[in-house]
Amino acid sequence: MALGGGPGGKASWWGAGQRPATSPCWPAPCRPVILRPVARQGDGMELQAVDEVLTALRARGPERAALFARADALRRERMGEAVHLRGIVEFSNICANDCLYCGIRVSNRAINRYRMEADEVMEVARRMEGWRQGTIVLQSGEASSPAGDRRLGELVRRIKAETSLAVTLSVGNRPHEVYAYWRECGMDRYLLRFETSDPALFARIHPDCSLAERLDCLHALRALGVQVGSGFMIGVPGETPEVLARNILLCRELDLDMIGIGPFIPHPETPLGGASNAYADDPDMHFVALAALRLANPDAHIPATTAFDAVFTNPPGRDLALQRGANVFMPNSTPGKYRRDYMLYPDKPCVDETGGQCALCIVGRLEMLGRSVDDGPGHSRKRPVEALAG
Repeated sequence: MALGGGPGGKASWWGAGQRPATSPCWPAPCRPVILRPVARQGDGMELQAVDEVLTALRARGPERAALFARADALRRERMGEAVHLRGIVEFSNICANDCLYCGIRVSNRAINRYRMEADEVMEVARRMEGWRQGTIVLQSGEASSPAGDRRLGELVRRIKAETSLAVTLSVGNRPHEVYAYWRECGMDRYLLRFETSDPALFARIHPDCSLAERLDCLHALRALGVQVGSGFMIGVPGETPEVLARNILLCRELDLDMIGIGPFIPHPETPLGGASNAYADDPDMHFVALAALRLANPDAHIPATTAFDAVFTNPPGRDLALQRGANVFMPNSTPGKYRRDYMLYPDKPCVDETGGQCALCIVGRLEMLGRSVDDGPGHSRKRPVEALAG
């Protein structure tokens, strides 16, 4: 059973042909979780207003180093030293949308389209438990159909019944009743990035969707009791520091359980393929944004996303992210034969590795950083978790 529904070079991303050289490579049968809000008092370390976030974003030199240390200290205090592993399975690259920067956009005829069979996904899910990955993230292009949405729900039921993994879906905008169906099937979390808080900028790069529609989906998911993840790209052409600050504070306003951010990296086979990142002249701004994000969202899970490794290579970007506010690592657990066909952006790391190789590599990287692996599902720190009755 198959799942789902129906150019410039990499150097141009940095503007003047330069790429940065200083930085990079519980058990419950078929039941989701219910979350209830937990009130927390601020401790003086948090960023809560636009002017506070802008001050952080303008940090330079020693102030920037102090910002990184402050974010890391808050991460340690609120989230601990252990790192949650959430394995990503890119089960389909079929997409009906035409986002101006994405490598799997519908207009890109240069890639082979695929959908994994449900049994293939289950094989990976069973292996992930041995790889100490407590969550499976099922990710695909946005291509909705009633039959495909139903098959995905059936797969969620299988994963919850046959493994101890938490299940996160990341497949784009859907009608509210589809989210409710997946919730009934056992979906624990949903990841849907808003990408930018600026409606005009959002519309410019997403011709098939509006920011209001995206936010409506996030609110619908929250109403269902789903653990909600979102986030944004850093450095979209046209982004200003004020927009970046509003991105960070929108995450706080949405009270997100998980926040994923990463550098804007356009795929060369897209209309924005030759566009420069807004922070091409100051690439460390990506880590400044990450640190400010942690300070504004102290209790959210924040992953060191793969895109950081695509840009920062020595030392690896994800290693730096884990020292500047991040507490989650998202290894690629997609079978090797599909990886090169899920290229959202160029220079994506780990495309020639197996899931097992990625798992071993990650544990080694964490040990070098003095961090450990948390084998559990890594549910929200904001809301106590209890099993859904019935």
